[in-house]
Formats: sequence, C-alpha cells, structure tokens
Amino acid sequence: MSYDGVGPRAVMRSVAFLTAGALAVPLLTGCGSEDETSKPLAGQDIAPAARAQVTQGGTLRWAVDTVPETFNTFQSDADATTTRVAQAVLPSLYRIDENGRAQRNPAYLESAKVVDNEPKQVVLYKLNQQAVWSDGREIGAADFAAQWRALSGKDSAYWTARNAGYDRIEKIERGENDLEVRVTFARPYADWQSLFSPLYPKQVMGTPDSFNDGARRKLKVTAGPFVVKKVDRKNEQVRLARNPRWWGRPAKLSEIVLTAVPREKRAAALAAGKLDLAEIDPAAAQRIDSASAVKGAAGPRSVASGSSGAAEKKADDKPSEADKADKPSKADKADTSLAGFEVRRSLEPAYTQLALNGADGPLADERVRRAVARALDRTELAALVLKPLGLPAVPVGSHLALSGQEAYADGSGALGGQDTAEAQALLADAGWVAGGPIKEETGEKAAGAKGEKSKDKKSDEKKEEKEEKKEKDKNEEGKNEEDKNKDDDGTYIVGQDGKAPGETTGGKELAQDGKQQLGGAPGAYAPKGTAAPAGAAAGALAKNGKALSLRFVLPSGPGSESLRQVATRISRMLAKVGIRTETVKVADDSYFKDHVASGSYDLALYSWPASAFPATDARPIYAKPQPAADGSLNVEQNYTRVGTDQVDQLFDQAISTLDEGEERDLIRKADTRIWAAAGSIPLYQRPQLTAARKNLANAGAFGFQTPVYEDMGFLEKGARPAAHPSGK
Repeated sequence: MSYDGVGPRAVMRSVAFLTAGALAVPLLTGCGSEDETSKPLAGQDIAPAARAQVTQGGTLRWAVDTVPETFNTFQSDADATTTRVAQAVLPSLYRIDENGRAQRNPAYLESAKVVDNEPKQVVLYKLNQQAVWSDGREIGAADFAAQWRALSGKDSAYWTARNAGYDRIEKIERGENDLEVRVTFARPYADWQSLFSPLYPKQVMGTPDSFNDGARRKLKVTAGPFVVKKVDRKNEQVRLARNPRWWGRPAKLSEIVLTAVPREKRAAALAAGKLDLAEIDPAAAQRIDSASAVKGAAGPRSVASGSSGAAEKKADDKPSEADKADKPSKADKADTSLAGFEVRRSLEPAYTQLALNGADGPLADERVRRAVARALDRTELAALVLKPLGLPAVPVGSHLALSGQEAYADGSGALGGQDTAEAQALLADAGWVAGGPIKEETGEKAAGAKGEKSKDKKSDEKKEEKEEKKEKDKNEEGKNEEDKNKDDDGTYIVGQDGKAPGETTGGKELAQDGKQQLGGAPGAYAPKGTAAPAGAAAGALAKNGKALSLRFVLPSGPGSESLRQVATRISRMLAKVGIRTETVKVADDSYFKDHVASGSYDLALYSWPASAFPATDARPIYAKPQPAADGSLNVEQNYTRVGTDQVDQLFDQAISTLDEGEERDLIRKADTRIWAAAGSIPLYQRPQLTAARKNLANAGAFGFQTPVYEDMGFLEKGARPAAHPSGK
C-alpha cells in the first residue's frame, strides 16, 4: 500500500490484488471517444537497462510491509507481499504490461485462444514444453484441474476468498498431448485470461487440507525465476534464491531478501545501508532529493548517473576546519548517506476515492450525494497531492479503469463537474435550506469508540490553515519534514496548488465544465428553475430542524497525512455550499474494518486497485447490496451501500460476451451509471515513490507493469541505464 492512505485489503485479483433509473443505458456514454486509445498518465521509472549491462549475482534487499501470514494468494489474509512472492516464484499465464493490459507470458504459454463458443466456450492452452515445477514435474492439466476444483466454490471445505471465473468452468481435460489443456465453460466468460495466474501446483490445490494449510507458511514446490529459500519470521525476512531449474532467461540476482520495515523507518534503514529498494513517503523522498543535490548529483531525476552501491556506503571526504566548527547533526549525517539513492516516481495502479455512505442519513438522498460531488474541484484535489511530487495532476475519470487501460473513458460527464450554484440548487431541491430552525441534540453519533471529533469546527479549520501556511513556508526553505507537526491533525502538507486557503478557483480549473448537461443522467441536475438559496454558503443548512452535517472518518496514523490534507480541502469545498463536516479520526488498524466496512461513516477516503479485468473484479465493489438469509445486508465490497439493478445487469452482460469491443462498451456504460449515482467519487491516481540505489536497474516505480524479476540487478561498472521516460 502506498503512503497515500489506507485502502481495503483487496480480495480482487492478486494485485493487492459503486445508480438509478430504468435501463436506458445507451443514452449514457463516456465523454471520451469510444475509439480513442488512452495512455498512462505516468510511465514506469525503473532505470531500464539491457540484460548485458546488468552484472551477474548480488543480493537485492527490498523493503515490504509484512512477512505474509500466507503464501496462498487465494486466501482472505493474503496481502501485497503474498503477491510479490507469487510473482517471483509461481507461473502467471498472463502478465500486466505498462498500459495495464494483460499479455501472454511466453515463459509458460506458447498460445491460448478460444477454439469453440458453440455450444459452449472452450479455451485451448498450449504450454511451454520446458515449463517444469521445481521438483522436476511438468506443468500440466492436473495442476489446472486441481486449482479449478479448489476455487470453484462447490466444496466449502476449501477456505477460499474468491472463486470468480472458476465457478463458470464445467470441466478441464488434457488435450492432444501433455502440453495442451482444454478448459470448457458452463457459461461464457469474457475474462478467461484472468484465470490460473498465479497457478499453484496440484500439491497445494489438490485437497482442502493442503489448500488451507500447505502454502501458508512455506512454498515447497514452485516454478518461477526464484524459489522460496527461507522464511525467517523472527527477523521478518523472506529470502528468495535463484531457481536452478528455471528454463527462461536466468535471473541476474542471486537472491532477493524481502524485509518487513515500517514505512516511517525506511529512510533510516536506507541511510544505514540496510536496504537497496523501498517504497517511501514524500518526506523521505524530499530527504533523498536534498541529499543528492548536496552531493552534487544531477537531482532527483538523475537516473543515468550510475553509482556503485558499495561506494556510496563509504564516508564522505574529510571535513574542513570550517566544517568541524559546525558539527553536523545525526539527521545531516543520515541525509548525506542517502546520496547513493534516488527517488523513482510513477503512479500506482490504484486510485483514491471519496466514498459517500448511502445507507442512511442525508446521503441516502442521491440529490445530496450529487451535491457533494458537484461541490468538489477534483483537479484541485489531484494537484494538492500530485503536483508537488512532479507527477501529472489529472483527476481519474473512471471507476473501472485507469488511463492507459482498454476500458478507460472519462465518464464523469454523467454527473457533471464542479459547480457551486448547481450543488446548492440540488440541496435546496432536497429540502435543505439556510436559516431554518435547528433542534439541539443531546448526544452525537460517533464513528467509533476510538474516534476523536473536532468539536469546534471554525477553530479547527483556522488551525489547519495556519499549519498549511507554516508547512508551505518550511517546504520552500528546504527544511527536513519528518520531525515537525507532531499533533494529531495530519498537518504534513504534501504541497499547495498556489491558492491561499479558502480561495476559490474562479471557474478556471474545473474537472468538468459543470454547465455541460448533454449526456447527463436524469436527476443529476436540479430541476430547471430551482434557484440556489441566497446565503446558502454562508449559513448552516437545515431540514426538519436538523442541521446538514456529515461525519468524515479518517485514519490518524503518521502514514495518512496526505489523506487528511485532502479531507481538509474537501471540507472547505463542502462548506462553500453549506454542508458541514465533523472530522472523526480513528486508529489505522481499525479504520477500514471497524468503520468503512461496517458502514460507520458518512464520508471516507480510501483506495481501490485497478484491474485488467474490471467485469470480474469490480462487480463486487459496485453490486447492489442484497438481503442475506439471516436478515443482514450482504454488501460484498460495496462499502458505500449504493447500487442498482441496472449496473448489475451491465456487469452481467459484460462478463458474458466474448466480443472484446462489446465488453469494453458495456464497462464504460456501467461506469457512467456509477458516476450518476454519486456513491463514490474518484479523485486521483495514487503516487508511487520508490527509493532505489542509483546503480540498481530494472526496478523501482513499476506503475502498471508486473515486475520482471529475472531482469533486476546491479549495473556493470561504467554502465548507464536508459533515460527516464519523462525526459527529466
């Protein structure tokens, strides 16, 4: 998970791995051209180098968040490190490319195609004849069949987190020879390329006991460029070693050591020479950039400078007498030792959204949700987070894909852009008026037992504004960011967009025009002639004696400063249309489980990973909640509780067509419906900041692409990586 904030542990594809009216969906289309091919907003930043330039051998020390509880990516407690290990040691028939699209992996698959669709869909896989498990056995149909049975959902003895796609398979059999696998589907499945990645050996998938426990603490049989050599839970390390049976391009590195290091401690671990590669927060990135500048490097983008990691560990030149007079602090020394690193920047294949809980309260009225959305300047919010990091500050235009992916089209026009007057008119139409009588409440609903509410909103906002100004001034002076702002208010400022606190945009930097109603969903705008109530922005809005106030639940930990900044800016935008917010800060470890997932919030910020297979992976996020047998509400992963039959039907149609163009169009139509319902508002693609030794090649900020572990390594002496894709 990136520094940008707390997100759900996805049971989506192993990358972590939300609508109204009749089905008049063809009238709703994305703003972008159906035939346009979008490009990623930011390319990879991995210091690419030809394999001939990479030295043979060496150990890469890579920071991770955890030593995983399980190495089985199909279990509910799998995490990002589970995925990282699986990518290095297990077969993936398809890998994700730099544009976020699935591509056949030739190391395992010579070909795969649909050979029949009548009477039933049949996919024929032809495997690489050299592909073998680490025990010497050929990869074959028995492994495919074992994984299908385990994940089909037919046997509850298998403790699986998901079975999407596998539940549509009717049978798996050997083809004309041992290298062919025929998969017959009972129902058509558009995302068949999502299956069997990763692929586990039949020893893991063959029985419930082996599935549930056999791959939790170890992986004995693998088939990738690396094998799991040792799992050291005491020292929180997973050691991967080169696979001697690997038939593909030999891995350049001898070993990869994945070490669990908390994000707030990674800068110190890098400075101490204990790590070579680590995702970091903006404060650490600033320290590394400053250290490179002091050292005389070409700056944070000097990926072609090519330095030796060993050489960078040595002490600096002897200080002059003048230097001795001003003895450097420990922080100064640490920053000097960071000069051997650089920050590699891209955008993570995930986006941060504002979630609006539509289960009850004011947000159960879609007019209020739409008013919240129309009050937001998403361009300003994206700039707040991304611009100071040198990344493209472009709002995300889709819930179901990111720029560069085939299904991406900007569907935000179905809701409309920032428009204060329209937001006020929607609120007035919903019955929220300024100056009405407000009944005093004896108690207020808290978001959780550990929540801390801002009781004096005006005082709190003034404090935030002062802290932002203070932070901006310190950034301009180039001072260290880590030891300031010790309070609980999330006052670390990622950056400013050039506006003074509370200053309006003047209508010049809007995410959408706001006045463009062509193609908008019915009800997305207030009825014609509804006037914005006079003074609505200045006074509190009320309805039936109750003030319009929304609980904004946020994580309180040190890694969530950016989310809290974004929340502060959102609260100001909402205040301009008369919506008050009450900030509730909770512990990071309870934020998602006890508040977002349980529905104990009005507004929340969290992220979802992008998928190359949105028809499969995004459906549970936006599916209409259904009553369960016990009387509870089954929301799957739709934590906003906003959904409709129409969106569900579009997903069902998309997953059942074998026409790629039709699937893409259906996904885009579903997205416009999701926009119109305003259950969640995509804001920005999350930043990806990675500290890497300057002589480390083919590793860093990967963006969409699945890492190619066999190509990672340290540059030969005198070799230089290719220039950074941005040209900086």
